[in-house]
Order: sequence, then structure tokens, then C-alpha cells
Amino acid sequence: MKTVSTNKTFGGSQGVYTHASTETGTEMTFSVFVPDHAPGENLPVVWYLSGLTCTHANVTEKGDFRAHCARHRLIFVAPDTSPRGEGVPDDGDAAYDFGLGAGFYVNATQGPFAANYRMRAYVEDELPALIAAEFPSDMTRQGIMGHSMGGHGALTIALRNPDRYKAVSAFAPIVSPLNCPWGEKALTGYIGADRDQWRAYDACALIKDGARLPDLLVDQGTADGFLEDQLKPELLVATCTAADQPLTLRMQEGYDHSYYFISTFMGDHLDWHAARLKA
Repeated sequence: MKTVSTNKTFGGSQGVYTHASTETGTEMTFSVFVPDHAPGENLPVVWYLSGLTCTHANVTEKGDFRAHCARHRLIFVAPDTSPRGEGVPDDGDAAYDFGLGAGFYVNATQGPFAANYRMRAYVEDELPALIAAEFPSDMTRQGIMGHSMGGHGALTIALRNPDRYKAVSAFAPIVSPLNCPWGEKALTGYIGADRDQWRAYDACALIKDGARLPDLLVDQGTADGFLEDQLKPELLVATCTAADQPLTLRMQEGYDHSYYFISTFMGDHLDWHAARLKA
């Protein structure tokens, strides 16, 4: 692991780091905020997964999470959204919704993407091991959240690993890639045409297939331009209702898909996580 930068903030440290990933075969960048803490003390960890076109930098610079994490004494980890670098395949048309910046938190099985696009394994396995080894983290107390594509990632990763995450939330998540253009494009390209293989990457399908979590928090802006065609929170509501899966969905009047929306409600989400991550 190499340190790119560290800055003292809210009594703690905001760092940006790189490391050579064995899963993606590339150098990966991530950010970590560590609050002030006593020597030898380990703190709960909250993961934040970003959306299409983003890197670790979007939430690090615009998420307004540090004061809340300092108050609750939470480590905040923000990975990148896809592998990057020379030789990493991209969409031939450089589209924003597939390829670089759009890893969709899957393990790709289709060429030429299978060699590098392994963001599921990176976020579920490789990066947690690094965080556990290098930071004062209590990995028995983890929460996960995300935005848009990252909301999809947070929901599906948590549903596949229900014993690992004690708190799960999302901002404007893609709740069913099986039923939206973004998901259909990404999963066809990364996983192939067999839609049964997509179910492991669809929150609604995972719940229908029996996966459960103690509860979920989702915030969605009513002025979000992607609401009707891509995000479709009503599908998650219907699925959770039918499965008796606890869900708190808050439709936030007038808010869009941007970090103005996310930063407004970030404190609420970290309050939610902190309450569930207490020792």
C-alpha cells in the first residue's frame, strides 16, 4: 500500500492510498477517513460505494461525511468504481454506463472484461483484508452504503453476505438491474445473455430468492432524472413487502441525483449505521 495524501480533519485523518490489486490486475485507489482514537483501539467500518462515472474522489470531496464519522467514531472507506489503467478494456464508444467507471460491482465472466472487472471480489474480499491489516478497524462491526450503481452494489453485496454487515443503506440505488437499461447493458456485457446468472447482482431478485437483512434504509429524490427509467424504487417496495423484508424508503421532495442530495442526508445515514454498529 502506498500513501498518496493524508490531511488532518475533524481531529482525524483523511487519506488516499493505492495498492496493486491481485483481483483486478491493476493499481487501485481508495480513500479512508480514520477518526481520532485511542492507541490500540479498533473502530467500526462503513463502506461507501460510488456510482457511474465516479471514483473514490466524489464522495471524499463532496460527501460531507467526516464530521458525522468523527462524532460517531466510524472509519469511512471509499473504493473506486472499476479497474483503471493501460490495457484495461473499455466500451468501444467510451460510454459512461459501461467500462471504465462502471464496474457494476460484479465479477465479469465475459471477455475481454473477465480479467480485470472483478469489483465484487475486490470489495467483498481483497480490500477488506487490506483495511483489516493496515487500519485500526473492527471488522466485526461493518456497515455498507452506496449511491446509484453503488447503491446497487451495497444492497447486493450485503444481501449475499448477511452476516457481515450490521447496517445497510443506499441513496437512489439501482434496485433491479434485471429491469432497467443500465443494468441490462452492464450485465449482458459483463456476465452474458443468461439472465438467470444476473440474479446474484439484482437486489430484488436476491430477496425473492430468499436473502434477508435485518432492515434497509433508502433515500430517493423525487426530482431525480433517472427515477422512472433506471432506479424504480417501487420494485424494491413491492419485493420487500411481499417478502416481509423491513425497508424504510424516504422519498425526498425536490432532490435530484447529485451530491447536493447525498450530502444533505449523509448524516441521517451515518446515524443509522452508528446505531447498529455500537459494540
